This record gives sequence, C-alpha cells and structure tokens, in this order.
Amino acid sequence: MTAEKLRIALAQRRPYPIDGTLEGFAHEVAETLAAHPGTELLVYPEMHLCGTEHLPEEARPAALRAAAVTLDDEYVTRLGAIAAEHGIWFCPGSIGEIGADGEFYNTQLIFDPSGTLRASYRKMFPWRPFEPHRPGDKFIVEGLNHAETSHGTVGLSICYDAWFPEHARQLGWLGADLVLNIVKTTSPDREQELVLARANAIVNQYVVASLNAAEPVGRGRSIVVGPEGFVIAEGGLGEETLTFTFDPDAVAAVREHGTMGSNRMWAQFHEGDPTIELPMYRGRIDPLHWSPQTPNASAQ
Repeated sequence: MTAEKLRIALAQRRPYPIDGTLEGFAHEVAETLAAHPGTELLVYPEMHLCGTEHLPEEARPAALRAAAVTLDDEYVTRLGAIAAEHGIWFCPGSIGEIGADGEFYNTQLIFDPSGTLRASYRKMFPWRPFEPHRPGDKFIVEGLNHAETSHGTVGLSICYDAWFPEHARQLGWLGADLVLNIVKTTSPDREQELVLARANAIVNQYVVASLNAAEPVGRGRSIVVGPEGFVIAEGGLGEETLTFTFDPDAVAAVREHGTMGSNRMWAQFHEGDPTIELPMYRGRIDPLHWSPQTPNASAQ
C-alpha cells in the first residue's frame, strides 16, 4: 500500500465545558472543517471536552471523575459518529476513561473516517502531583490506513509524556513517523516544551505535532516540527487552527539519507557490534534489534 499525504488541522482551542453537550462540540467541529476545507485529520488538545475551569476549584476533581466513561460507552460512539459524518480521521483530544480495572485514566482517542475507534492511549506520565489519573503502561502506534489508502503511522502522546525521551524514542522504534502530542499546558513552561518538540523530532526523525489549549486556560503556542527539526507551523496564544500536510515519504527520505544528508541514528549499529548495557532500565541496546519496526507492530 503506497503512502499518501494527509492534510491535518490542529484546533488550538479553549477547553470545552465538561457539562457541555456533544451537539455543541459537533457544531464546533463542523465550523472548523468549513473554515479549513480539505482537512483529513482533525485534532483537539488534551482533555478538550473536560473543561472544569468554570467550576469551583475544590469541585473539579470530582467532576472529572464523574464524567469519565468506558470506551464502549455511548459517549465514545457519538464521538465516532462525528468523524463518520465528515468522513475524517479524528482525535477529539483525550477523555476521562474508566478502565475494566475500575481505575481512572487520561485517554487519547483516534477515530477513522468510518467512525470506528481505531486506537486509544492512556497517558503514561501524568503530571504529578497535580493530575489524578493512573498511568497507562502501553505505547500505542496506529497505521492511518483506510480502505486502499495509507497515510503513514501515528504515535500517540499526551502532554508531559514529551518530557521523557524514552517515550518519544519508543514510538519511533515502533514505527511512528508522526507523533500527535496533545497538550493542556497551563504552567509557564511552554517555552521548554517547544524545545522538547524540536529535540524529539530531530533525534527520532519524525514529525511532531504538539497541540496545546488556547489562553486564558492554556499557554497556546502549538507547534509542528519536521523530522529534521525545522518548524513547519507555530501558533500564538489564542484560538486558531494550524494546518499542514503530512508526508510520510518525506520522513522515510530523511531516515534513508540522514538529517541534513548526514545523520542516520536509526542505522547506527552494525552486525557484530557489542550490546550496550542500560543499568537504569535493567536492559540493553541490542544492535540486532535497534532499527524501527514495521508500522503497526505490537508494543513490546
């Protein structure tokens, strides 16, 4: 299946009220798509549908938990229906999920153009001690394949995950050539996150789309970075929509020919090179298993 380009829109928005209706959100989606015709993947920030800023601070944790659902809930089905109505790939941000274990997770969702939930990812690194969610334990990549069309492979990432290079590297090893890092950064460290977005793109040779919530709740400044670290698009502080075309073949070319025609990190090791022990992880880098997997390989 030949990879094709994908037109992506990142909706930098203020959080949608947790007690708002999905009909209202669906109207917001329709307006965004009308303003940006040709969009094939529409993405919203972390916990976009879970805005609690209008509630008293002491009431917010309980409201978040009360609004959480299982992934087979009608709420999730209705989100898929929005994707199907417009025939788009759709990431409505992340939602509160109640797992089969009864635990509370911050979970990113991806729907395909038929409205099928294709992937869900539980945030692995909640921002502690401030976030109430339980950490997930599985890395998720998903091929953006539908019918006879492929648009490459996306790795899922939520906010603080980007601060951990192990997370970014694992997604690349699993075959991601685009990472959707959805964010709700309200703290003053967005400047550092912009550096991390570029660094993660450079050292893993993939596209990073880091989508933050807009002011006054979030710090905005969403960013898209190419596989050589060059900024493709960057937002301001308020509500706006960033658009760009993702080309998986361009990512493949950088990995084949090297960053700036020079660096090929994924081809660093040769057969017969010694293994490198990683005492911190009680593991090792084995040269025979260093290169990225084929897309959609199972997480290890």
